[in-house]
Amino acid sequence: MSERVPLPDIAATEALAARIAGRLRPGDVVALSGGLGAGKTTLARAVIAALGHEGEVPSPSFAIIECYDPPTVRLPLVHADFYRLEDPSEVEELGLDDYRMGAAMLAEWPEHAGGFAHERGCLSILLESAESGRAAIVEPGPDWIERGSWT
Repeated sequence: MSERVPLPDIAATEALAARIAGRLRPGDVVALSGGLGAGKTTLARAVIAALGHEGEVPSPSFAIIECYDPPTVRLPLVHADFYRLEDPSEVEELGLDDYRMGAAMLAEWPEHAGGFAHERGCLSILLESAESGRAAIVEPGPDWIERGSWT
């Protein structure tokens, strides 16, 4: 049961990010998909800001994983960008499970890590170009369904 959320401008992206941040729990995954330049990092940065982080949020493109811990954010958070992975098995080498213990995760390019849609706590978001800016196709996993609408 996916929902299409129009993102005509940065204010709409920040509003979606605030809804995600307000509903995010430890163990959740927000899987951000879409082509290069679709807005994955922009949305991830907005979620991190909505969780309370002030200041710069580096893209994890080269480090692959960036971690944020309270008190700078409301809950422990892993921001991962799996674009550079050549095989999903590389996730184990990164020790991703250790990073995720008790934390929520924002995952850019989740398909490069084998995907997370099979997890109950996965909120899958496909970002795409639309007539007026961008749109997010939001697909909640079972644990997200009772948390409300996205539009």
